Amino acid sequence: MTTTAGLAAGPGLHAWLLLAAVLFCIGIYGVLSRRNLVAILCSVELMANAVNINLVAFSRFHGDLLGQAFALFSVALTVAEVGIGLAIVILVYRARKGIDVDELDLLRG
Repeated sequence: MTTTAGLAAGPGLHAWLLLAAVLFCIGIYGVLSRRNLVAILCSVELMANAVNINLVAFSRFHGDLLGQAFALFSVALTVAEVGIGLAIVILVYRARKGIDVDELDLLRG
């Protein structure tokens, strides 16, 4: 079955937007409730992936490839963010022997 635009029928735009909203909310919950730096970093990445799902969904259903190109660029930036974030986590672990957010006081004088 195909739509009028010749695209294969599948989940509609609302289903993808709902999925992205649920993933984004799970990511926000993870950032606010977790105390482990790695878990917080994973939650931020989940939120970034929810945004990418929105970009690709809107791009697909509106027939414009710009959203998909922007999502690909966003994935490349996310990879760099993960690398820098994990490097910071390793440095914090070496300095404090732990990665619990509540125990971090590196900026206190």
